[in-house]
Amino acid sequence: MARPAPRSGKESPVLVVVALGLTGLAVVLAAEALSHRSGLPTSVLLVLAGLAYGYLPGPDLQLDPEVVLVVAIPPLLYAAALESSLLALRRDVRAVVGLSVFLVLATALGVGAGLSWALPAVPLAAGVALGAAVAPPDPVAALSIGRRAGLPPRLVTLVEGEGLLNDATALTVLGVAVGAVGGHFSLGHALLEFVVTAAGGVVVGAAVARVLGRVRAVNDEPLVDNALSLGTPFAAYLAGEELHVSGVLAVVVAGLLLGHRSPQLQTSGARLQTRAVWRLVEFLLEGWVFLLIGQQLPAVLSGLHRYDRSDLAVAAAVTLGVVLLLRPLWLLASAHLPARLHARLGGDPDEAAALSRREVLALSWAGTRGVITLAAAFSLPEGFPQRDLLLFCAYLVVLVTLVGQGLTFGPLLRRLRLGDTRLAAALLRNEARSAATSAALARLDALLAREPELAPAAGPLRRATQARQERYERRVDALAAAEGGLPHDEAYAAGVRLRREMIDAERQELLDWRDSGRLPDADLRVLQRELDLEESVLPPPA
Repeated sequence: MARPAPRSGKESPVLVVVALGLTGLAVVLAAEALSHRSGLPTSVLLVLAGLAYGYLPGPDLQLDPEVVLVVAIPPLLYAAALESSLLALRRDVRAVVGLSVFLVLATALGVGAGLSWALPAVPLAAGVALGAAVAPPDPVAALSIGRRAGLPPRLVTLVEGEGLLNDATALTVLGVAVGAVGGHFSLGHALLEFVVTAAGGVVVGAAVARVLGRVRAVNDEPLVDNALSLGTPFAAYLAGEELHVSGVLAVVVAGLLLGHRSPQLQTSGARLQTRAVWRLVEFLLEGWVFLLIGQQLPAVLSGLHRYDRSDLAVAAAVTLGVVLLLRPLWLLASAHLPARLHARLGGDPDEAAALSRREVLALSWAGTRGVITLAAAFSLPEGFPQRDLLLFCAYLVVLVTLVGQGLTFGPLLRRLRLGDTRLAAALLRNEARSAATSAALARLDALLAREPELAPAAGPLRRATQARQERYERRVDALAAAEGGLPHDEAYAAGVRLRREMIDAERQELLDWRDSGRLPDADLRVLQRELDLEESVLPPPA
């Protein structure tokens, strides 16, 4: 993912890597703990920690763009795709395509044209390469802040969808622009190459999802299923790259399709394990890349000594101006496009409500840039026209959006008051629970009609299910009558607290059995898992 660069001494490279890994893990855990206590975004804390570390004595991590693009980006995109909703993306396909394709193209061309006009020493193709690097937002920081601050589900879907697809657009444009340096930049040829590359990535991703879906459908072993899941993003990416199409888009499409089919493809045990595994992968990779971003400042500044400060200021102003202003202007304009266009793109025009001005402002502030921007900028070959200047502009965009917007995104959302969506979500979940228990009771009745001998075993199951349904129906009535925030149900809260106390007592009794030699550790782990699964469905303690 990155190469250690020892500053002095004869330390073993393996020991240096292990030491850096442990140090990075400690910093990530400390930043996470500090974030929970202070409310500051973890991503911002990690970037600031990386900035400080970059100037401390000791080994540095140099960003290797190829390793980042091959090792870090595919699993992060795949994990995000698994948690996304294919149906929700389709409902808002117009906005998602506009943000992830057309806005990226407009940003790349806008930065390229503006920079080439303001600084004639920067060729148009080189400016477009920079524009492609800074165009794709990284939704990780924005979503972690937005979810905590109550970002509405539709905006979450838009940010997720944009983050899934815009990397493929940006990297394709970047490749075309780099290839055009020294030659004639043809917009028509670039667009044709983009369409072919993107379409190929979609086909490859669908093919990978189809093959692995068939394999996983006949497997009922959670460990095998998770091993296949961990290998899927790399298989899709390598297949796409070998066929000279978008490997990034192949990863996203495979993740969306397999995530959509997860209820049919995976057993319950495999789903529990898969989610836990991918949450850990995301946590570690995201923490590492934010640290890595901060550490690159010395490398970025080292090549600026040959530029005039006025040129640096102009380049920074043009790049930041296009990136920060084009996004809200684009959102305002696209919010008023006719619904007919949405229908042509495959969406439902009846569900394509225009974004309000408050939603536009919130979505504009969610355009934080991250590691994909730096990896793309660092991938510019040595000897590329004005490479150090372009790298500086890209890094500045990352710092301004990630730190500046990251620190202010939460307060902005709270001031916008987009609405507390927890009430509607809780009502919908409890309605679904009630319907599911009704289906379970109907299935039980059908089985008893065919096999009456099962009646003795059905009584306790029916009573337990009916009790759950009554509880869900009472909750639905309370939520439907509530106004504003979630209603506080004293009886329900007391019941949850009592059940937690009972589970704690059961755990302690099992430990006493184990410690006295009456219960083997293997059996203890089985029984603990049963209690853990039951506790996991209880609401978090207040």
